[in-house]
Amino acid sequence: MDDLQPPPATRKGLVVRVIVGAAVVAVVTLLFFQYRESLTLTRLAENEAVIRDYKSEHPWLAYGVAMLAYVVVAGLSLPGAVPLTLVIAWIFGFARGLLVVSFGSTAGATVAFLLSRYLLRQSIQTRFADRLVAVNESLKTEGPFYLFTLRLIPAIPFFVINVVMGLTGIPVSTFWWVSQLGMLPGTAVYVYAGSRFPDLNTLAKTGASGILSPSLIVAFVALGLFPVVVRKIMSLRKA
Repeated sequence: MDDLQPPPATRKGLVVRVIVGAAVVAVVTLLFFQYRESLTLTRLAENEAVIRDYKSEHPWLAYGVAMLAYVVVAGLSLPGAVPLTLVIAWIFGFARGLLVVSFGSTAGATVAFLLSRYLLRQSIQTRFADRLVAVNESLKTEGPFYLFTLRLIPAIPFFVINVVMGLTGIPVSTFWWVSQLGMLPGTAVYVYAGSRFPDLNTLAKTGASGILSPSLIVAFVALGLFPVVVRKIMSLRKA
């Protein structure tokens, strides 16, 4: 990874990016205002039986809709990723919910990464200039492992990682597989929490706190300590 600068922009490419960006914003805005009331936890809880029947009658379409919803939320950094994770886990169960959320979140993160690299470069460079210098230096010394450790730290917003990484020269394929692995532990914890809810009404009323148990608390603590342990092990190996 000698060249850590993103590909240069062209005038023709700029026009294409503006058109694509305007189209994306228009579509997302239209969908948001049209369906935002129908996608609240309270409204979903009212239609719990309908959701279960739809999933039973159209399983593959249900998976596709859930995946697409997660890609949009993660890719455009929209609020609601955690509730969406819990709902998907409740609908599909732990194993299948983990597949949907894991691949959906990685695909969404890659969309944000590509938007940053090819569409929003100038504004993001101005906003994250200081972080970008530090990130480039860390990528030079640590390579993909730096991105992996960032993904393991819940305190760092994922959208910040996505957009800043888009301004580096890290390959898209590397960003994909490292993000897939790095986000998996945290994703598993949240999906497990959602799969434990007995019904959507309970989820709507209590949120994730409604099923906090000793095992779940231990999982969150372990998730927080995991990046520290990994970095310590890597430091010992280098020494």
